[in-house]
Amino acid sequence: MPAISDASILIIATHGFEDSELLEPRKRLLAAGAKVTLAAPDLGQIKGEHGALMTPDKAIADVAVGDFDALLIPGGVKNPDTLRTIDAAVDLVRDFSDAGKPIGAICHGPWLLVEADVVDGLRVTSWPSVRTDLRNAGAEVVDEAAVVDGAIVTSRKPADIPAFTDAFIKLVETVEAEQPA
Repeated sequence: MPAISDASILIIATHGFEDSELLEPRKRLLAAGAKVTLAAPDLGQIKGEHGALMTPDKAIADVAVGDFDALLIPGGVKNPDTLRTIDAAVDLVRDFSDAGKPIGAICHGPWLLVEADVVDGLRVTSWPSVRTDLRNAGAEVVDEAAVVDGAIVTSRKPADIPAFTDAFIKLVETVEAEQPA
């Protein structure tokens, strides 16, 4: 089974991302040897809810799904709320889902899964204020630290980052193992 060190991970974010939900999984993925790329609506620096500054590697519109093994969506209220109004971001999430590639979304991040219409029939979790949207989109909503259904893992809040990152890494390794060489 390929290790996470062989994976190429895309993180999408914009202003208002929850700092810990982007920085902590990213740090752990990089430490494990994964190639991590940050994409934003444009190449300008983005600022987290608590002041972290990140410079994107790519613009979302310039991302090719085939170049990545998995997608990670951090929360923060403003981040996914803004991204779900950007067609290229919504299309990207849908394309990852259609390709059967792993997607991880934490906190308010599942709003993008709703907008991309990829949660119908799935078991998911999120920050409490997003749960009605998930139910209305056809998902079964539960209150657990990390929920995996198919190729999607969702999580609730910053305190769940270790469980979320563990589940995301395991999902990436499992899905990669199922793909033909």
